[in-house]
Amino acid sequence: MGNEQAANGKPPDPTDAFRDMRDTYLDAWAKAMVETVNSEAYARTSGTVLDTYLSASSPFREAVEKAMLRVLEQLSMPSRADFIALADRVNNIEMRLDDMDAKLDRIESYTKPAMESKPKPRSRQSNRQSKRKTRGAR
Repeated sequence: MGNEQAANGKPPDPTDAFRDMRDTYLDAWAKAMVETVNSEAYARTSGTVLDTYLSASSPFREAVEKAMLRVLEQLSMPSRADFIALADRVNNIEMRLDDMDAKLDRIESYTKPAMESKPKPRSRQSNRQSKRKTRGAR
């Protein structure tokens, strides 16, 4: 059993050679791919492929969108355009509410100093209570 252990104290593993080979293979592929992807030729080629794909798929995509709109209309369901229009309206309402809030804050800041300088009018009930207190003191 002592002969089976490697110099580092661990038993020998028959798959270590395969793991090392795999790691070397993956490192080589990673370096090759980085060099390939960072080249000007790769950028031109992928741009050409993307342009071709987009131009070829455009008619199909438009047909699918039209068919989907018809289906959604028949099912009385909102379309993407309906959601976008609704979101725009809600956004407009939020902006108006924010503007109104800011205006109310400005109005409040103008009227607050004037309200603090005036004495508060006493209510009838507070007048009655003060009269009772003075009568009871006699």
